[in-house]
Amino acid sequence: MSFCAKLLQFREGIAILSIKFALNRLSIMTQNRPIKRALISVFYKEGLEQLVHLLAQHGVQFCSTGGTQQFIEALGYGVERVEDLTSYPSILGGRVKTLHPKVFGGILGRRDEASDVAQLEEYAIPEIDLVIVDLYPFQETVASGASKQEIIEKIDIGGVSLIRAAAKNYNDVLIVSNRNQYAAVVELLSQNNGQTGIEDRFRFAAEAFLTTAAYDEAIAGWMSGEALRYGENPHQQAYFQGKLSDVFSQIQGKELSYNNLLDIDASLRLIADFSSPGCAILKHNNACGAALDNIALQAWNKALEADPVSAFGGIIIFNSAVDKELALEIDKIFFEVLLAPEFSAEALQIFSAKKNRIILQTRAFERPQFEKRTALNGLLVQHTDAQTEKREQFKICTDTAPTSAQLSDLEFAAVLVKHTKSNAIVLAKDNRLLASGTGQTSRVDALNQAIDKAKRMNLSIEGAVMASDAFFPFPDCVEIATAAGIKAIIQPGGSIKDQDSTDAANRLGIAMVTTGIRHFKH
Repeated sequence: MSFCAKLLQFREGIAILSIKFALNRLSIMTQNRPIKRALISVFYKEGLEQLVHLLAQHGVQFCSTGGTQQFIEALGYGVERVEDLTSYPSILGGRVKTLHPKVFGGILGRRDEASDVAQLEEYAIPEIDLVIVDLYPFQETVASGASKQEIIEKIDIGGVSLIRAAAKNYNDVLIVSNRNQYAAVVELLSQNNGQTGIEDRFRFAAEAFLTTAAYDEAIAGWMSGEALRYGENPHQQAYFQGKLSDVFSQIQGKELSYNNLLDIDASLRLIADFSSPGCAILKHNNACGAALDNIALQAWNKALEADPVSAFGGIIIFNSAVDKELALEIDKIFFEVLLAPEFSAEALQIFSAKKNRIILQTRAFERPQFEKRTALNGLLVQHTDAQTEKREQFKICTDTAPTSAQLSDLEFAAVLVKHTKSNAIVLAKDNRLLASGTGQTSRVDALNQAIDKAKRMNLSIEGAVMASDAFFPFPDCVEIATAAGIKAIIQPGGSIKDQDSTDAANRLGIAMVTTGIRHFKH
């Protein structure tokens, strides 16, 4: 056969092979895939038995390590030891068992890539279609009060690597990364005759990366975090993961607590939204006093007047310097934490008489763009609410327009209500907080709470403005506010019954503006 003929034959062979792999790829993407081989290595065996039985019924071959291998064998099934697959023993006291090309090659090998398939065959690496791995109980070990060395030994290496590898290759491999998923996998395989679809594998892969992310975060928190006296309550352990020195320097005072840090965070968020000099006093993350004034002492006096009772033991924050005259006034009450960007030497001398009071000098810092909190068996993640509304964005929806002074108060009240627990109502006048209704299940209750509090503090709300963190589904809040002396309202709008509230405001002769932006805080 001539060289040209051989070349033509070779090209035809390549073309046929390419077509086969293209068809194979299409098949993989559109059809369910059977599980032929499973690697199982778990710390917790509870709930695994039913899944193992189901896999065995579908002819799945098992590969495993240590205790899991013994568990599967006790159920009556043959198991290939990882040591036999890799021809390498478990070493370093069990620290290295699965970290081997024959394991990771079988997981990461792409079934639709000709070069991958060829290499798997060349090195006799069997494909692994299912990986069931959980992680060493790191957090449980920390919580148990174990020694540092015991905790370190519960930092999983191989498990995390197996989970990430299988999740990355979800096109071919199903990853089960949590014992809570066993029942769901049994249901999935029972419904699909032992096979998995690409959407199912993708879903489990996404959950797997959440698992490893949370695990790494817990380890990072323990290793780099700052231990706190206790959590929200004395029976809870807590630590802070981050670098507090980037946010403030502690000039004096006792060790910061979990609740201190929550209040400090809330106060810094609030003061950051003030573009003018001002002061805020917070208790349990809500402002009980706040005022703007170019003279810091005047801002303090106005803020304190709103609720001197709640200010006792509270968090005080300024966005301007604290001098001797201001320090003498603040020193008259008991407070937990005081924050400001600058303190005079005389002010610090005054505060030093009571060593337990926490004095923090704030710094400009970059806040994370995302907020995270645990929920159910995972995390909720959202962008930080960094938006505030200015008068240029207000939409006047009533016949009566707010005055310039009212617009200033509406801007001020809008900032405060954004930082108040929902359902929230804020009453303000002359750039000072008069009263607020916080954390109520009814917006009417929040409004009545604010009105009643202002009365108890002997603060007149005649001519004041009102801010609501969400729209009014009924005109009742407009009517109650007007009867109490409120002359202007700011609210997001967006209810299908917005016009009812607007009509009520017009009938009662007050001004109302909408922002189009809701600021719930839960």
